[in-house]
Amino acid sequence: MTTSSSERGISLGMPELPAPDYPDDVRARLERDAREIIERYPDSRSALLPMLHLVQSEEGHVTRTGMQFCADMLDLTTAEVTAVATFYTMYRRRPSGDYQVGVCTNTLCAVMGGDAIFSALQEHLGVGNGETTDDGKVTLEHIECNAACDFAPVVMVNWEFFDNQTPESARSLVDDLRAGRQVEPTRGAPLCTFKETARMLAGFPDERDGAVDASGAAGPASLVGLRLSKGETPTARVVHPRDGGPHDEPRPGSVHEPSPAEHLGSHDAPQDTSASDPAHPAGPVTEEGE
Repeated sequence: MTTSSSERGISLGMPELPAPDYPDDVRARLERDAREIIERYPDSRSALLPMLHLVQSEEGHVTRTGMQFCADMLDLTTAEVTAVATFYTMYRRRPSGDYQVGVCTNTLCAVMGGDAIFSALQEHLGVGNGETTDDGKVTLEHIECNAACDFAPVVMVNWEFFDNQTPESARSLVDDLRAGRQVEPTRGAPLCTFKETARMLAGFPDERDGAVDASGAAGPASLVGLRLSKGETPTARVVHPRDGGPHDEPRPGSVHEPSPAEHLGSHDAPQDTSASDPAHPAGPVTEEGE
């Protein structure tokens, strides 16, 4: 798989030739879709973000040809289009796999095992961050917060959620993707290819039977947080004691107080500290040597 000098970030000190155009039939089809996108906005330049997703759905990444097409349709310069395409990480600048496997390595997911999952997948797939397997199936990347901290650690495949992952489950997931076996996200619509996902992000409907109805609802951890925010009494613990043994369900109107032997997971309320508990204030900091 080869990339141009511009995609590798190498300057040869000479002007680059104009981007080649799409074949006539492809351009005609993309122009029809582009006009539909542009009509949604009072100012045509506002259509640039979905337009970039549209051209990404054609080739699997945003090429110079795709950026030139966007510039032509929106009466922008290629510099203006490039500035946007290089700013947002959802736009790929080089060929990538059918399945974008993103491992969250932000704070909570990292603490809960995201770093271990990412390292395990790098070794298992033989690729680094942002690289694609030789069969063109999987592109691995570490990503920032997926806004799913209550299901940490989280892996996303083409922006669909795979919650509460482990190194073992993540390895099985990428093996199934490469083998063409069907995999089901923890929640959300059935999985599709990255190109199909990009077209949906451009604003076109998911036309697969039952895909929209399969969007699902919030998971139990999210609902517990919602109930607590409304002042409702919790009915059950989300995180069980470390030993995994049975435990009593709290009685109505009572709040479970964990014993010192219980493991406090990421979903438990923070414990009082000298900084947060007025009854045990932190004393004044003394000068060195006093």
